[in-house]
Amino acid sequence: MQLIDLFLCFMQIGALSFGGGYAALPLIQEQVVTLNHWMTLTQFTDLISIAEMTPGPIAVNSATFVGIHLAGLLGAVVATLGVLIPSIIFVGVLGYLYKKYKSMYLLQGVLTGLRPAVVAMIASAGVTIFLLAVFGTGTSKFNPLALAIFAVTLVVLRWKKPNPIVVLLLSGVIGGGIYLGLGIL
Repeated sequence: MQLIDLFLCFMQIGALSFGGGYAALPLIQEQVVTLNHWMTLTQFTDLISIAEMTPGPIAVNSATFVGIHLAGLLGAVVATLGVLIPSIIFVGVLGYLYKKYKSMYLLQGVLTGLRPAVVAMIASAGVTIFLLAVFGTGTSKFNPLALAIFAVTLVVLRWKKPNPIVVLLLSGVIGGGIYLGLGIL
């Protein structure tokens, strides 16, 4: 793997990840896990968990972590620049065009068509991560503790609307404590 491959890979992700960082997750997974085999699906899921827990956009954090994993600090810089450069260019151009043509029917139609596609991309990434967390890979089996943590976290987030960072930290502490108590770790 060369740095130029890493840069081009994340530049493609940055150019095609409409809808924000979560919409980029399926693209990152496709490039990093399926096409280039730079990480396993389990490593990718761990990466997403770490990227979610750290401050900053999840796509940028993911690029940085993949870059570090593959080529150290220089890889992190290259992957991060790759994912950011298209976004900087597109946001600048689209911001100008939106300001100038925001009342145009065609633009409103395009935005209306993009919204459900973005939701589908986010849901697809969520389902993939959920299935891996609860049902594992081909060699692991159903994990009822992961399903219980998922269910409780979902209920708490929907009903109480706490700070998601606090929920993430508590879920990690509770999961770690239970696994440590059961002697799994």
